[in-house]
Amino acid sequence: MRFFNTEGPVRPQDHYCLPPLGRWDLEAVLELIERKKYFLLHAPRQTGKTSCLLALMAYLNHEGRYRALYTNLETAQTAREDVDRGMAAMCSALGRSARLYLQDGRLADWYRDGGAEVPADERLLRLLESWAAADPRPAVLLLDEVDALVGDTLVSLLRQLRAGYTQRPDHFPQTVVLCGVRDLRDYRIHARSEASPITGGSAFNIKAKSLRLGDFDAAETSALLLEHTKETGQPFTPEALARVWDLTQGQPWLVNALAYHACFEMRAGRDRTRPITAALIDEAKEYLIVNRVTHLDQLADKLREERVRRIIEPMLAGTVPAVVAEEDRDYLIDLGLLRRDGAGGLVVANPIYREVLPRTLASGPQDSLPRISPTWLDPDGTLNAPRLLDAFLAFWRRHGQPLLGSAPYHEIAPHLVLMAFLHRVVNGDGTLEREYAIGAGRMDLCLRYGPLTLGMELKVWRDGAPDPLAEGLEQLDGYLAGLGLDTGWLVVFDRRSGQPPIAERTGSREVTSPAGRRIQVVRA
Repeated sequence: MRFFNTEGPVRPQDHYCLPPLGRWDLEAVLELIERKKYFLLHAPRQTGKTSCLLALMAYLNHEGRYRALYTNLETAQTAREDVDRGMAAMCSALGRSARLYLQDGRLADWYRDGGAEVPADERLLRLLESWAAADPRPAVLLLDEVDALVGDTLVSLLRQLRAGYTQRPDHFPQTVVLCGVRDLRDYRIHARSEASPITGGSAFNIKAKSLRLGDFDAAETSALLLEHTKETGQPFTPEALARVWDLTQGQPWLVNALAYHACFEMRAGRDRTRPITAALIDEAKEYLIVNRVTHLDQLADKLREERVRRIIEPMLAGTVPAVVAEEDRDYLIDLGLLRRDGAGGLVVANPIYREVLPRTLASGPQDSLPRISPTWLDPDGTLNAPRLLDAFLAFWRRHGQPLLGSAPYHEIAPHLVLMAFLHRVVNGDGTLEREYAIGAGRMDLCLRYGPLTLGMELKVWRDGAPDPLAEGLEQLDGYLAGLGLDTGWLVVFDRRSGQPPIAERTGSREVTSPAGRRIQVVRA
C-alpha cells in the first residue's frame, strides 16, 4: 500500500504523489535545455525540488537525446572554505551518481586515474570537459543543494562552471541546472579569498533564468488526498479537503504530513470504513505543532536569525515593519515562511506557520512559568472565564516582570508571556488561535475550551502614543462580531517609561464597547 510521503523524494511506487514533471512548465524547461541555457530551480525546503530533478533526469535519458545526470552536492558542505576538500567531495559525488543512474564509470575513473592531482580550482572543470567529450549526446547536469556550499568552495564551483560555459556542448555540459532554497541572485558569499561578499549573480552571470517551484493549488491539494481514496476507498469529507487546503495553503510537506498522520497514525483514521473528517485533520495539525516535527522545528529555528526577527517581530505585534532590505524580505519568501498576498503585502505563508511562530517564541516563557493551580476550572471541568481573569491578574502581578526577560522578542514580550500562560490553561484540552493585524497595532487571540469561546485583543501602550483604549474597543468589536461573541477581553500592556511596577498597575474593569458588548479591560 502506498502512503503520504514526508521524507525525501517521492517514489511513485511507494507514495501518493502528483506527477513531478507536472509541477513546473516542462515545455519551458525543455526549451531552455534545447537553447543550451544554464538556469536555476529554487523553492523552500520539502516542496518537491529533488523529485522534479530526478523525474527530469529520467525523462531526458528515456528520450535519448541527452545524457542527464542528477547529483546532490550536500556532502561538500562540511568542506566549508577548504576548496580542495570541497572539490574532492563534489567530484566523488558526481562519480557515484553517474555509476548509480547511468551505469557510467568514466567520471569515477577519470578522478582515480590522475584527476585527483589536478589543482582544485580547475578540477571540476577538467572532469566535466572529459565527461562531455566522451559521448556525442549533449550532457545535462542537475546539481542539487548548491546553496549548502559556503565561501570559497561555492565561489570555485560557480567560477569553474562559468569557465566551461563557452565550451558547451561538445566539451562541457550543454545545460547546468543549479537547485537550492534560494535564488542565486540572493546569495551573499563570504569567502576568505575576497575582501567583500560576492553576490551569486556576479559569480555566475551566465544564468539565463530562475524557476521557482510553487506550492500546490487547491485542486492539486485535493487531487493528492484523493489518491488515498482511490487506493483504499476511504473518503475525505468535503470539509476535510477544504480544511487541509485552508491550514496548509498547499505547502507540499504540510499537506502530506497532515494526511499521513490522519490516515496512518491516528486510530480513528486507520479505520478505512470511516471517512477522514475535518476534526481528524485538526487533531493532526495540533499533533504536528505540539510535537515540533522536524519540518516545523527547522522553520522555527530560523526565528533566531536577526534578519528574520526584524520582519517577524513587528508582524506579530501588529505594527508595520520598518524599512528592511529587499534581500531580507526575499530571504523569508525563499524560506517559505512568508508569501505575498493578492495585494502584494507580506503575510505568513499559511495558518500552521502562523500558529508555529508565536508558539515557538512563547516556549521560553512557558518553560519558565511556575506551577499554576488551575483555579479557573469549575468542579465539572468547565473553564470559568471570571476565575481565569482573576488567575491571570494574580499571575501577572507576581511573575510578569521577571518573565518578560525570558521572551526572545523584546517588542512582543508581554504577548508571549500571556500566550505562555494561556497554553498552560489550554494544556491539550482546548485551542488557542491567533490572528495578526499588521498595521493595526494589535494581536487577536481566541481561546476555545469545551463550550467556552473567549475572544481577546492585545494592545501595547508605548511612549508618545495615545491611550489605545478607544481604538482597541472598536477593533475588538469587529473581532468579536466575527466570532459571534457578546463579551471579550481587551488587554493593554503599558510599556511607557516611568510607570509604576507591574504589581501596582495591573487591574481590570468592565466597560461597554461602542457596539454594546461587555468588555473586560485589563491594564497590565
